Amino acid sequence: MGLERFSAPGHIAGTDEAGRGCLAGPVTAAAVILPTHFKNDILTDSKKLSEIKRAKLKPIIEKTALTFSVQHVFEKKIDEINILNASFLAMHKSLDELSIKPDLILVDGNRFKVYPSIKHECIIKGDGKYLSIAAASVLAKTYRDAYMEQIHEEYPIYNWKKNKGYPTTEHREAIRAYGLSPYHRKSFRQLPKQLMLAI
Repeated sequence: MGLERFSAPGHIAGTDEAGRGCLAGPVTAAAVILPTHFKNDILTDSKKLSEIKRAKLKPIIEKTALTFSVQHVFEKKIDEINILNASFLAMHKSLDELSIKPDLILVDGNRFKVYPSIKHECIIKGDGKYLSIAAASVLAKTYRDAYMEQIHEEYPIYNWKKNKGYPTTEHREAIRAYGLSPYHRKSFRQLPKQLMLAI
């Protein structure tokens, strides 16, 4: 059974982010306005989809959406304003670039910074409930993954192609062995305390 379209008049933009809990790379957000006729039985929260399914959904969403935008906020800005504010900034930036002004913004999660002149609703686990948020989650995830695979070629020692910057044991062991790259978030605790004491 597929997800639902949020019941409200006008253009509804779903927005979501990816990479909030990563040690390296940007936080990436997408905003998507889908047409009223859009249906897809596979589309759901990107975290519940395989990489293959996300790759199949990406061009479908891009082709079908009335408008969409994907924006990165990079590690230096994350360190400057903190990850929560950087997530809000990424979502605002993606909303800024939509070619159609939405009448309502649906946000995945329970917190959001007010977007000028447009009402919003925060929906916990919204990426598993509403199509527009799920579509935004897929785009945010696929675009961010592609970026991490690109910078993996520059710093293959961290294996970002596999871990996408998340705090896996392998990633943290590489940080312990080689230190931080320019792409790491310096405001994050990169290593557990016991490993920090060992270096």
